[in-house]
Amino acid sequence: MARSGDKLLVAAAALLLGTSGAAAEDARVNTIQEIFQHLRTCWKPPAVAKARPIDITVVVSFNRDGNILGHPRISYESAEASDDDRLQYRIAVMEALQRCTPMPFTDAMAGAAAGRPFAIQFRNRKSSPPTQERRA
Repeated sequence: MARSGDKLLVAAAALLLGTSGAAAEDARVNTIQEIFQHLRTCWKPPAVAKARPIDITVVVSFNRDGNILGHPRISYESAEASDDDRLQYRIAVMEALQRCTPMPFTDAMAGAAAGRPFAIQFRNRKSSPPTQERRA
């Protein structure tokens, strides 16, 4: 016969399993905007000690299962970036893609996204505030 502590443990495990299943369902990617949001959660830019902050854009496609299709391609890097900055950021982008794939597409989004290229911007520079002209 099961002790009451064991019953409580089983009930807690069932509750946790039920909750994690709902959370996993909520985390499914169903829109193009959610693709970008999902990738942002995986982005970890290099430490400032390793590379100066730059902006970088990667073009990537996914298959229906959410895996990367072909090879991601860097299409933009900040012009003032050094070769070392570029290398560090390219590594960080590829690590973000590895952390985020396979992309958890819903069935509808899997069909819509499969094979289409997405240009994903990873912005890490703080933009300067617009200058205002003063008139005398």
